[in-house]
Amino acid sequence: MIRNFKKTSIWPLVLGLIFMLYGLFSLTGCAPVISKQLREQVAKELTLSVVLKDPDIYKGKTVLWSGVIISSVNLKEGTMIEVLQKPAGTQGRPKDVDVSEGRFLALHPGYLDVAIYRQGREVTIAGEVQGKKVQRLGEIDYTYPLISVKEIHLWPEKEERVYYPYPYWHYPWGYYPYWYPYWWW
Repeated sequence: MIRNFKKTSIWPLVLGLIFMLYGLFSLTGCAPVISKQLREQVAKELTLSVVLKDPDIYKGKTVLWSGVIISSVNLKEGTMIEVLQKPAGTQGRPKDVDVSEGRFLALHPGYLDVAIYRQGREVTIAGEVQGKKVQRLGEIDYTYPLISVKEIHLWPEKEERVYYPYPYWHYPWGYYPYWYPYWWW
């Protein structure tokens, strides 16, 4: 009787350990891409549409925006990235939707390779509002909020997977289960 007790008492411990490890590993996949210290400084009420109205009022405020790179160029001051803002998902990655509040410029103080930070790549940027910069956008003058980048995260490119329909859905067992007509064979 004692022998059976020892065999069965180990299972709750093993199962508890398995669930604990599963929970630990599943949480690490949801880690934010911007540091906690910087996320605590972010003024969450400052969306791009709010700042676009008058960027000079919000100078010095920290914002966290995500979007898709439109262009990037290396300047003497650093790398200037023009970003089309997109709403962020739960991890901060820009959602693949046709919704945007506008565009903004992000000035990274160091050198970023423009072949990597190229058009179409997704980024999440945390930085400080520096004011505004007016540039030509087609035939109009567009007022961009200018952000001094503190942290930037370039998201990995999404893989395009094409799944072709498989015409032989019943292969290799035919139209019926492989034990048909006798399940005991």
